[in-house]
Amino acid sequence: MSKTFEAQGEVYTIGETTAYGQNGFTKREFVIKLSGDGENPDYPNYVALELLKDKCALMDMFNPGDEVIVHFNLSGRLWSAPGKPEKCFTSLQAWRIESANGAQPAAPSFNEDPFAGQGFDDEVPF
Repeated sequence: MSKTFEAQGEVYTIGETTAYGQNGFTKREFVIKLSGDGENPDYPNYVALELLKDKCALMDMFNPGDEVIVHFNLSGRLWSAPGKPEKCFTSLQAWRIESANGAQPAAPSFNEDPFAGQGFDDEVPF
């Protein structure tokens, strides 16, 4: 099992969800510019993260410029091809993204009468 990490930053770019193969595997990449404690604005750090499968929709509520906190797992794989040197691939797989300023995404309003203007009587029959 991989260890869980978190990073705070400003959303820099958001990629499109891409499907791979015939089994429905999807992936979406995004980049954040790290901010918060220990970050020097004169030397910004940009970090690429990825969302897999059903987590791809997590970025739908964010836009470039939004300040977020990303929870992710660090994972890696070795790969080798015949006659080639072995390579190590590392990925940061995000599984939760939240607004860093505490703002919540807009929720639907339930204060409106769904039957308004349809001729229903508001009087209780008993």
